[in-house]
Amino acid sequence: MDMLWSGWGDPAKAAPLPDPVTALLRDLLGVKPRDTGTLALEEIPLPESPLDTAALRALAAAVGGEAHVRTDAESRIRHTRGKSTPDLLRIRAGDVVDAPAAVVLPATHAEVLAVLRVCGEHSLAVVPFGGGTSVVGGLAPERRVFVALDLRRMDALLDVDPISRTATLQPGLRAPDAEALLAGHGFTLGHFPQSYEWATIGGFAAARSSGQASAGYGRFDEMVLGLTVATPEGTLEVGRAPRSAAGPDLRQLILGSEGAFGVITAVTVRVRPQPQKRIYEGWRFASFEQGAAALRRLAQDGPRPTVLRLSDETETFVGLAQPDAIGSADLSANAGCTAIAGYEGTQEETERRREQAAAVLRAAGGTLLGAEPGERWAHGRYAAPYLRDSLLDAGAFAETLETAAFWSRIPELYAAVRTALTETLTAAGTPPLVMCHISHVYENGASLYFTVVGAQGEDAVAHWAPAKAAACEAVLNAGGTISHHHGVGTDHRDWYVREAGPLGVEALRAVKRRLDPDGLLNPGVLLPKD
Repeated sequence: MDMLWSGWGDPAKAAPLPDPVTALLRDLLGVKPRDTGTLALEEIPLPESPLDTAALRALAAAVGGEAHVRTDAESRIRHTRGKSTPDLLRIRAGDVVDAPAAVVLPATHAEVLAVLRVCGEHSLAVVPFGGGTSVVGGLAPERRVFVALDLRRMDALLDVDPISRTATLQPGLRAPDAEALLAGHGFTLGHFPQSYEWATIGGFAAARSSGQASAGYGRFDEMVLGLTVATPEGTLEVGRAPRSAAGPDLRQLILGSEGAFGVITAVTVRVRPQPQKRIYEGWRFASFEQGAAALRRLAQDGPRPTVLRLSDETETFVGLAQPDAIGSADLSANAGCTAIAGYEGTQEETERRREQAAAVLRAAGGTLLGAEPGERWAHGRYAAPYLRDSLLDAGAFAETLETAAFWSRIPELYAAVRTALTETLTAAGTPPLVMCHISHVYENGASLYFTVVGAQGEDAVAHWAPAKAAACEAVLNAGGTISHHHGVGTDHRDWYVREAGPLGVEALRAVKRRLDPDGLLNPGVLLPKD
C-alpha cells in the first residue's frame, strides 16, 4: 500500500479534530477554515516525462523490464518531495515542480549499480526513495532532471545469526515487516520512531533515525554493524566486526549521508530477544525544569527505562503527549508536565527496573499517574502525523523541528527556540502555540522536539520560512545541533554547513567527489554545490 499522496499514511486512519481542539484553534490562535479544498490527484497537471526513448530503454534493461520503470503521472506525483508541512501544502495546491522524471524499481544490488551507470551516461540525477517520510527536504534535490530510485522490491531478510544476534536486511523493507520477520526468529530491532509504520530500513540508516524506545535500545546508527553501498564508482562494503581499531570507521561516512554518497543496499544490525513484558506509566512533574532534572538523573545514574520522555506544560495542557486522546481530557486538571516511562525485557528485569526507576522519579518530585497515560501514549504514538493532517484541513499550520544539546545547555536551548518561534510568528500576525518534549535521553544530554501550531496566513509556506530560519539560528547560537534525528536534507543544509565548519565540509566534499564524481546522487541534499 502506498502512503497518502497529499498527507500521511493510511487515509482510513484520518480523523476530524475534536470540538475542544477546533475551539482552541479558533479562539486562541485565530484559525479560520480554509477557503479551498485539496485538489484530487488526477486534477494535478503534470507534464510528460522529459526522458527520451534511449534513456527509458536503458533504465528498463537495468532493472529487468519496462514494468519496473514508471513514468505515469500518479507514480511521479507520489514520489514528489516528502512529508514536511511545506511539502504537503505545496502538493495539496498542485505544485509538483519537483516531480521525478521517472520512478525506477531495482530488485538487487547489481541492478542499483546498473541504474547508476545508466543515469551517469544520460546525465540524470538519482534520489534514493524508501518510505518517502523525509520532513527536511531530503527527497527534493536541486533543480535538474532526476529519477526516484524506489527500493521497495529490495525487501528481504537476508540473514539471521542467532549466535552473534545480528541480522542483515535489505533497504526497502518497511519497519513493521522487518519486525515481523525478526519476530519469527525470536528477535526485535526495538526501533520504533513516529514514522515506524511507513519508514524503511535503508531510510533509518541514511538519516540516523532515532526510535521512541532509544533509551533502552539505542539509536538506529548504534545498531548498524555493516553496510553494503552502491555508488557510481562501484561497491562499498563497510563493517566486519562489532568494533575495530582499523582506522576511521567508514560506516560513519554512510550513516546520515542521506543518499548523497551512495545507495544503501544491505544493512547488518544487532538484534535483541523479543521482550517478555512491556509496561508504560505516566508521571506528573510540577515544571519542565523539574521533570528534565529527573530524566537526567535516570539517564546518568540509572536505572534507565526503555522509553523515557517528558512533555512541557503547554504540550501537557493541549494533550499532545497522548495524540489519540487529544481534546478528551479535563484541561483544568492538567497542571504541570507529563512524563512517560516504559520498560521492556524479561519479567524479572522489567519489574526490577520499574521499581528502582520509580523510586528515583518519586525522589525527584514526580507523582505516579499509573498505567493509563502510559498505555494511551503507547497506543497512540503513531497518531501525531494524522493529527497534523487534520490541523491542515482545518486551516491551521502545524510543523515540527528538533535538536539536541548537552544537559547544561538544554534550558538555554529550550528558551531560545521557543522565543524565536513565538516572536517571529507573532510579529507576522499569527501568534503560535509552541509545544516541546524531551524524547531521547543520553548520559550527557537530550533532544528537544518542538511542535508549532498557528494560523496558516495568506501564504503558509512563505509565512513559515522566516520562523524556521529564526529557530535554526537559535539552535546554533544556543549550542544545539541542527538535527537530532530528522536529518539535514535541503532544509537544514546551510546550517549544517556552519555546524560542520569549512574544513569539515571540504572533507565531505572530497568524499562526495571520489564516490560520486558527476554529482548524480541527491544533488544539493546534505551538501551545497561546490
